[in-house]
Amino acid sequence: MFDIRHHGAVDGVTGSCHQLMFADGKSLLIDCGLFQGSDSSPYGSDENNVAIDFDIEGVVALVCTHVHTDHIARLPFLVAAGFDGPIYCSFPSAILLPEVLREAVKMSGIRNKDHIEAIVEKIEKQLRPLSYGAWALIHPLVSIRLQPAGHILGSAFVECSILGQGRLVFSGDLGCDDAVLLPEPKSPPKADCLVIEATYGDRYHEHRAARREHLAACIERAVEDLGAILIPAFSLGRTQELLYEIEAILTERIHLEETRGAWSDIAVIVDSPLAATFTKIYRRLKPYWDDEAKQLVERGRRPLNFSKMITVDNHQAHERVVEHLRQTARPAIVISASGMCNGGRIVNYLKALLPDPRTDVLFVGYQSGDSVGRKLQQGVNSVFIDGEKIPVRAKVHTINGFSAHADKHGLLKFVDGITESPKEVRIVHGDDSAKLSLQKAIQQRLPDANVWIP
Repeated sequence: MFDIRHHGAVDGVTGSCHQLMFADGKSLLIDCGLFQGSDSSPYGSDENNVAIDFDIEGVVALVCTHVHTDHIARLPFLVAAGFDGPIYCSFPSAILLPEVLREAVKMSGIRNKDHIEAIVEKIEKQLRPLSYGAWALIHPLVSIRLQPAGHILGSAFVECSILGQGRLVFSGDLGCDDAVLLPEPKSPPKADCLVIEATYGDRYHEHRAARREHLAACIERAVEDLGAILIPAFSLGRTQELLYEIEAILTERIHLEETRGAWSDIAVIVDSPLAATFTKIYRRLKPYWDDEAKQLVERGRRPLNFSKMITVDNHQAHERVVEHLRQTARPAIVISASGMCNGGRIVNYLKALLPDPRTDVLFVGYQSGDSVGRKLQQGVNSVFIDGEKIPVRAKVHTINGFSAHADKHGLLKFVDGITESPKEVRIVHGDDSAKLSLQKAIQQRLPDANVWIP
């Protein structure tokens, strides 16, 4: 029924890029992300992880579902290959996207600031922000509409209405129905064809109350033994969600008479310039927060800028904070990148504090098989960081419920909520086991539909 060509997120969970072909030979791209980790380009070789190795002649526009690098970081290469059409996204995504691209371009090896700014400014001129829920005609045959996906601020799923063919929906990355700060995704009324992600298509998350209780218990231990909690976290989405939950826990405990003192002394340290930038943008975009978060603000709370929160700006300040925590006894929560501990500022905290039994390392996201984070999760007695063997006396914890992706229950809830059920479902963006599990579950719900894995 629909001609869709998948250029990424087929054999794994990164490199999202899908091309919807129109009857007149023109087409629409949905996302253009970077291949990361063990995922590789379908065209082979590391160099092709950024290459645009498909025909872009006739591409009339691109739709950005959200601004994570695995969905947008090949945009500079797409533009360099000749794409000069409009890039549609939500208004929050249009504000966040330039910062993400600056970092992505730096990671590609370009260091010249003027060159980086020229690339980002060109792409900014191509952005066409859309309001949620409003249809936009992008081609004589095709209109699109963005709806909140609840994954990160600005994330959207895409409805495509195609003259003479029907309605096609690209889920993008769907968020959890109990995520903080963001409204939960609402299913579209109709989808003749649904292209849905399957990142956690075979797993279920901890509920919000359970993960907050787990987080509170870790903070309680830090307060009692005057140790530090180290949380490796990605800068966009995860850091802001953690700050929101930590502010709620501290506000509750500090107001209890018996917990004053050490609880009032705790410091919450955000040591990631990029995370600090994104957090400021999140604060600017309060109109896009969910009702719960807006009500907190109305009551005078500042969930992303509270009094215990300290932002570390430069490298010299970072070094001073690391040394201070190593030498002194003060409870602290450190949120720093990178999320898998293979680089970034978190590495210096680990080298300094892993040997201290008062330290807690708390993982709130997926750790790949070859990462320092995965080794710590496995309970090793020592770990090599920057070629140095570091003894591990810290306690290591994992909270699974902080994922920004919907679990199997959430994905099926999205499918079940479509009033006019799809006749075709394509499952992408997941490991094999996750896609197969989700395929089986959807097929049971939609026995007459063609549910398949590209």
